[in-house]
Amino acid sequence: MKRPPRSQRSQPAGRVAKLLRFQAFIMVGALAAAASVVAAQAAAARLTLSNQWMRLILPSRPVAGYFILTNPTAAAQTLVGAASPSCGMLMLHQSLHESGQERMAMAENIVVPAHGAVTFAPGGYHLMCTSPSKGMRKGSSVPVTLRFADGTTLTANFPVRGATGH
Repeated sequence: MKRPPRSQRSQPAGRVAKLLRFQAFIMVGALAAAASVVAAQAAAARLTLSNQWMRLILPSRPVAGYFILTNPTAAAQTLVGAASPSCGMLMLHQSLHESGQERMAMAENIVVPAHGAVTFAPGGYHLMCTSPSKGMRKGSSVPVTLRFADGTTLTANFPVRGATGH
C-alpha cells in the first residue's frame, strides 16, 4: 500500500488548531454583530412617540398620520421611513408654503435632534398613507413602524380619528 504524500497526511494537532481559530473568529464576529444590534435597539428604545393618531377624512382618500417624536439622547436620530400593514404605502411628507401656495412634498429623511423633538402635525410634517385598508376606520387603531437610518425601528398603535382629530 502506497503512503499518501506528506501534504495529504492527517495532522490532527494542526487541523484542530485551525478549526479552533476558525471557530473563535466566527464567535468574535457573531458577538460583534449582536452587540451592534443591541446598541441600535437601545438607541431606538430611548426615542419616545406620543400623541400619535391617524386622520381619516374619507375611506377612499389618503390618510395622514401625526405624532411627536422625542429624542432624549445625546445623538441626533434620523427618521428615514415608515410602514403599516394598513397602508398600501406609508411615506414621510411635509406641507410647504411657497409663493402663497400650499403643496405637499415627500421628505427623504427627518432629523430628530439630540435632546429635542419633532412634531408631525397638520400643516407640517406628516405620514401619508395611500390606499388605506378597509380596516382603517374611525375608532380603530393601526400599527405603524418608524424606521431610522441606523437600522432601528419603533412600532406603535395609532388610533384612527376623524378630520377634526376626534
